[in-house]
Amino acid sequence: MPEEPAMPEESAMPEEPEEPAMNELITAELVDLDLSAGTKEAAARALAERMAAWGRVTDLDGFLADVAAREAQTPTGLDGGIGIPHCRSAHVTEPTLAFGRSARGVDFGAADGPADLIFLIAAPAGADDAHLTILASLARQLMNTEFTDALREVRDAGTAAALIRGEDIPAPDTSEVMAGNPAGNPAGNPDGSPFRIVAVTSCPTGIAHTYLAAEALERAGREAGVELTVETQGSAGFTRLGPGVIEAADAVVLAHDVPVRDKARFAGKPTVDTGVRAAVSRPGALIAEAREKAARGEVTAGSPESTPVERAGSPGAGYGTKLRTWLMSGVSYMVPFVAAGGLLIALGFAIGGYEVDKAPSVMDHFAWSQADSWAALLFQIGGVAFGFLVPVLAGYLAYGMADRPGLVPGFVGGAIALTVNAGFLGGLAAGLLSGAVVLAIQRVPIPAVLRGIMPVVVIPLISAALVGFLMFVVIGKPIASAQQAMTDWLGGLSGSHAILLGALLGLMMCFDLGGPVNKVAYTFATAGIAVSDPSDSAMRIMAAVMAAGMVPPLAMALATTVRGGLFDAAERENGKAAWVLGASFISEGAIPFAAADPLRVIPASMAGGAFTGALSMAFDATLRAPHGGIFVVPLIGSPLLYLVAVAAGVCLTTALVVLLKGRRKPATDPDAAPDQATTASGQPVTA
Repeated sequence: MPEEPAMPEESAMPEEPEEPAMNELITAELVDLDLSAGTKEAAARALAERMAAWGRVTDLDGFLADVAAREAQTPTGLDGGIGIPHCRSAHVTEPTLAFGRSARGVDFGAADGPADLIFLIAAPAGADDAHLTILASLARQLMNTEFTDALREVRDAGTAAALIRGEDIPAPDTSEVMAGNPAGNPAGNPDGSPFRIVAVTSCPTGIAHTYLAAEALERAGREAGVELTVETQGSAGFTRLGPGVIEAADAVVLAHDVPVRDKARFAGKPTVDTGVRAAVSRPGALIAEAREKAARGEVTAGSPESTPVERAGSPGAGYGTKLRTWLMSGVSYMVPFVAAGGLLIALGFAIGGYEVDKAPSVMDHFAWSQADSWAALLFQIGGVAFGFLVPVLAGYLAYGMADRPGLVPGFVGGAIALTVNAGFLGGLAAGLLSGAVVLAIQRVPIPAVLRGIMPVVVIPLISAALVGFLMFVVIGKPIASAQQAMTDWLGGLSGSHAILLGALLGLMMCFDLGGPVNKVAYTFATAGIAVSDPSDSAMRIMAAVMAAGMVPPLAMALATTVRGGLFDAAERENGKAAWVLGASFISEGAIPFAAADPLRVIPASMAGGAFTGALSMAFDATLRAPHGGIFVVPLIGSPLLYLVAVAAGVCLTTALVVLLKGRRKPATDPDAAPDQATTASGQPVTA
């Protein structure tokens, strides 16, 4: 193989490099064989800077924020000393790969320790299938020990890039695998036929883990003497398993972190349903489990164990964890309706005044030149969007429990909850009830001839009728009474009681920064304003919740500005983005700081959030919009005092974070190499 020139030193890198060919996902300039970074954030930045220098990344900070967001979903470390940070990003011009080799190792969350081989994979938001297929091929090669061993021994960047491009990758040694599976297939079925498994792998980005899991399962299948066929549902598209292949399969393995497409194809088969990382780390155990289920005649597809809830939790998760996940499923689908509908309603009020809710239907009267008509149009569109809140909450809560069959009874039950004035509480009850009814129906043994019509006709018919009966006749009215009692209680809150409620909601908003507790508080607030004429107390609750949710990211941004020395370079960069995220009411902007130092950041955030929530209530601030941050301040009642409440909470959290971090021994910034120059502010000087 002709040897490519070694990568020049950073100081000698060309100022205006020629753009690499489109089909070259990695070049020598994108390889660092002496990566000195000590943290995963610093490693990602070092490799991303190489991508930016060669024009593959247009916005370094924006791209790194996307990498961090993907990393927050699940660790990207793999057993065997491999880290694969990756993401799709609008700041990437073309699919690109950078490789770093670390002598001391970087922790990417793998069970067996730090990674010494680090691959940063960058895919554009609209990457073409051909290039993603090449990235998928790389992911599969990471399961080849000859390949990784070669990368650990390579001496120059050009050779490493060529290896990764596939120009000189050792072929997998299958001799041991074949030796363990001689002719006659002793690991097959009793009748002598081979044991067949079909599998599906998928991950949130569909770039790396999807194909790593597929390769691991295929290798483990060969070692176990099993015929295993994998459908990779990745970003490069997927080739669907043929009906004949599925029909002939003795068992199914679903390794996924996102819903499996057309999962009903596998109904009636013994099924192992797990996360995609399990297939990477213990594929042999999954195959053994599938064989055991088949031997027992255990059919799990369509049962509670194969629902989105079980996929999200650990195998031993209790019902409390499951219930929380079910609720999060419903809330996550409801929130876009809340944001769209609420902001449209708020704009209608801003343009047309608070009498806009009494305007006639725009179908009967609409004047193109009158602002009042446009205000009425926005208000009425928002009202229609708000009308979906409870049905969507109930429908997707049921979906979280029972998958797609839960949608029909869930939506029907949610609509009935609105009809009987059971509101938000009725929607929760309808969703849980619908999921339980569908799961009960699915437990009934069904002849094979009827399985095809079960999800389309039988389950929707029976479940919708039963849920409708229960909501109309049995539980709807009691829940409506409870909903009205809660509304009346909130309407009567005043003085210290309202201030305590604001503090409690502030604590909840800042406890897990966008997690389940945060979403419970947010949903509670938005449910109160999801009516045509919300009460003053409901709008005060919404104001307190949004104010508290803005505090953590704004406080982290301020802390990194006033005491940057207490934070490493990656955190200082995250602080810049946190200004915008906090101002936009995106509490998740503080997650990188909380993940790095939870014992200091989370308590400080909760203190500031509680203080802000209490002040907002004390100032009688009101808010009709469910989202928007500072951009909807003109729609807030008592806007100046409201901003004072937010500022007070931000200052309190900032002071606490600085105080708590200042009491510990300052750590050396791992992002700066020993011989790297820095500016007066402590920022590293880059080429």
